[in-house]
Amino acid sequence: MNEILLEVCVDSAEGLAAAIEGGADRIELCAALECGGLTPSPGLMRLAAEAPVPVYAMIRPRSGDFLFSLQDEAVMRGDLDAAGAAGLAGVVLGANRPDGALDADLLARLSEAAGPMGRTLHRAFDLTGADFAGAIDTAVALGFERILTSGGALAAPQAIDTLERLFALADGRITIMPGSGLSPETIAPLIRRLPLREVHASCGRAPTIRDDRAKALGFVHSGTKVTDRATVAALKALLRAA
Repeated sequence: MNEILLEVCVDSAEGLAAAIEGGADRIELCAALECGGLTPSPGLMRLAAEAPVPVYAMIRPRSGDFLFSLQDEAVMRGDLDAAGAAGLAGVVLGANRPDGALDADLLARLSEAAGPMGRTLHRAFDLTGADFAGAIDTAVALGFERILTSGGALAAPQAIDTLERLFALADGRITIMPGSGLSPETIAPLIRRLPLREVHASCGRAPTIRDDRAKALGFVHSGTKVTDRATVAALKALLRAA
């Protein structure tokens, strides 16, 4: 049995280094993880391209929902160009229609713009709960490598039954990568019940505030976390033992 791969999402140069030192197998590169992850800066993309593991950049131009306008699409196309120019291995995409289904037309255009880069479908998938089967079929048809999903719950450990169904629906055609709320303390039930190939985690901890004035003036978001090398290493050790 192959070792279960650990993808760690990071949003800073320090987080990137901590994830790699802790043993992450792949990086999801973002900005503003406290908002669920936005597109990282071109500078961070260029730095991450030097990493010894594959790096996939989140392509999400704003916080909020995944109903994107033509202006949003134009921004995402520019961000895809930046990811490709930096030499990143892949990108992370997602878009919905007003009814919650995947926006297959937009995703097809973005996929074409991504060129040879690998592609992950992000948790916009979790908003398609009325038709997970159809969303999986769409992702397969568009050539995505994997689907990041919590099973439609706030945290993946709350939706193991649904995740089991998603693995069955995927039937080996695409990788199902559970994510959200995964840690060394919560991963065991997923290892026991799911045929895991990859998992996704932030491995974060509360940051040390080095300048209280920055916090007092509102520059430190209450939900901010920093990637913790020891947590990455502990989670990777459990996956390796599995």
